Amino acid sequence: METCCALAARGHEVDLIVRPDTHTPSRDPFQYYGVQPTPHLRIERAPVQGPAMAQRLGYLAFAAGRSAGGSRADVLLTRDLALASLLIGLPRRLHPPIVYESHGYAPEVAAALPALVSTAAAPDARKLRRLARREARVWQGADGYVTITAALAADLTARHGARARVAVVPDGARIFPAASVAFETADPMSSDPVVAYAGHLYPWKGVDVLLEALALVPNARGLIVGGHVEEPDLARVQGLAQKLGISGRVTFTGMVEPARVPALLRGATVLALPNPASAISTRFTSPLKLFEYLAAGRAIVASDLPSIREILHDGVDALLVAPGDAGALGTAIRRLLDDPALAARLARAAFEAAPQYSWERRAEKLERLFDEVRRR
Repeated sequence: METCCALAARGHEVDLIVRPDTHTPSRDPFQYYGVQPTPHLRIERAPVQGPAMAQRLGYLAFAAGRSAGGSRADVLLTRDLALASLLIGLPRRLHPPIVYESHGYAPEVAAALPALVSTAAAPDARKLRRLARREARVWQGADGYVTITAALAADLTARHGARARVAVVPDGARIFPAASVAFETADPMSSDPVVAYAGHLYPWKGVDVLLEALALVPNARGLIVGGHVEEPDLARVQGLAQKLGISGRVTFTGMVEPARVPALLRGATVLALPNPASAISTRFTSPLKLFEYLAAGRAIVASDLPSIREILHDGVDALLVAPGDAGALGTAIRRLLDDPALAARLARAAFEAAPQYSWERRAEKLERLFDEVRRR
């Protein structure tokens, strides 16, 4: 949504094809994401219904039909591997140039997910082979290719060989005026400092590690922003907080509208990105929270992973700690709380780095790739 809005703001005519909202009644996406409606961005909901598989097939059929015809659009940007593979298999005259945005190597992600997400089913060998064929086809056949980390681009190049028109374009965040950000936090002796996390609560996100670290920092409160009440992860981490004896000083907000997240982050003292090492975190992830943390003007402590080191630098704009090590995470949090000058220096450096990861900069990078694709 943010990427589409940023492209529309640059004068492009953008049609965003989505499935219907799972919420009844349907929510206004502009209001939900806190962005201004614009006539340059139109949202089309695919008319799908029935069980999950029927909805999936219906969406693919609608999106493919909506994309068909070389005159329908100048460029098609998609994160849907199946849709990209389907369209690439058609004669070129039947579809616009295709730019695929990859957030991970699908077979590896699918194989890893059951150990990382409690609701994920283990894929069989047939599915993994199908995903591998799609990945190879899209890498070779897409007119343009986007990865969200340099490590992912290197991984795909090693698997499939070099290709032209590849752009590494991380995720982004909204950038707020410096006047709205107070880098110096309150005296930790005058009130309980807050350590915040925003995002999903799946085990591979590391909230369990953060809670264990908070148990080692008795003067800090925790703020966990996110979590679906319909999924088991919220209950799991709440149960862990109870077991650790810290439930009285940890607030779980559950799901909140994206537009509310920045203010919650700016109200914290320290922001934590505690991903353990995993197939996804180590090379593939470009978490939205990372860029929202930069823009919040708060001290960051994060896992020392290759994908994170593409953005953060230990001792410069964050403290990086061993992934999955609650003791190391707790020590880093205490260090920031005990040294407000250090926390303010890191926060200011992070905020100064944030503009290069704005949604506007992301749109500029995509636009350059689109121009290359159209000149083919």
